[in-house]
Amino acid sequence: MKPYLFKIGEFELRIYSLMYILAFLCGIFIGLSDDVAEKRGITDRKIIEDFAFSTILAGLIGARIYYVIFRFSDYVGNPLSIFYVWQGGLAIHGGIIGGFIGAYLFAKKRKINLWVLTDMAVGALLFGQFLGRFGNLANGEIHGVPTFTPLSVIFSGRFNEWWAQYQAMGADMQAKFKEVVPWGITFPLDTPAGSEFPNLPLHPAMLYEGFLNLIGFIILWFYFRKKEKNPGVLTMIYLIMYAFIRMFVSTFRAEDLRFPGTSIRMPYLISIVMIIGAIIGIIYFSKPERKFVPIEETKTKSSSNENEETKKVDLNSEQISENDTTKDSDEKEIKT
Repeated sequence: MKPYLFKIGEFELRIYSLMYILAFLCGIFIGLSDDVAEKRGITDRKIIEDFAFSTILAGLIGARIYYVIFRFSDYVGNPLSIFYVWQGGLAIHGGIIGGFIGAYLFAKKRKINLWVLTDMAVGALLFGQFLGRFGNLANGEIHGVPTFTPLSVIFSGRFNEWWAQYQAMGADMQAKFKEVVPWGITFPLDTPAGSEFPNLPLHPAMLYEGFLNLIGFIILWFYFRKKEKNPGVLTMIYLIMYAFIRMFVSTFRAEDLRFPGTSIRMPYLISIVMIIGAIIGIIYFSKPERKFVPIEETKTKSSSNENEETKKVDLNSEQISENDTTKDSDEKEIKT
């Protein structure tokens, strides 16, 4: 598998980059088809396009910064490689943080409810994450452990210790470990996966996450969104949903960002924080006073109020007219 679709001279159309372009286009389409956001006042196509561009750019910057911070030693020898984002090296948690900052700044500048925007964005984000994992597949990154790794080792988090023992075993002992699943992928030697585990079938962890993201998108978009919860609730549901997806997939991943100085996986820590924060967020955003009144209802109420005011004015005018008529008749009687 090659990381590019075609190559002309030095130019390569990399699958990784193509997936991000597709994610951007699909994100705009999903945003435009969001009837709930439309009811909440997001009807201008240009606003959706500008919002998508701003948040994706901020998300990419955040994803790269986050990744570089925890893998800084990889870039000390060649600092310029920090900017080689087409080669991979983006962390989704950093992307979420960066994207949220971008959304906040956009909402503040355009004077739009932040949570209406984020509720519109999370569906597109999950679908974009689904597409992005195929870019990781092409790059041979975000790979899993060898498929013959016992599940007890995978779910206990003791892969590194077990792998050291496995490599010290003889060929006869190694042969006793059979593949747990039949869909392992052997990656080219010039990819991160192939260089770490040459000629070995690996769990396609990136595809596990990709398809779970797709399932999450379907549930989020076609079920929870239709419930039309208060603004912010859908965003919190996304955070909980993705946190569980990420924690599950991390158990199969061979390489993962670690908390500095420890063997603790950063995705576990961040995901736990996301779940706790999102539960608190759901409780907060579900309060009756946080309800967002749809545009149609606002117009209906305002028009009904205008009609009532008009009726009151008409009644007052009629009363004044009647009083004037009575007064004129009284004056005529007095003169007579």
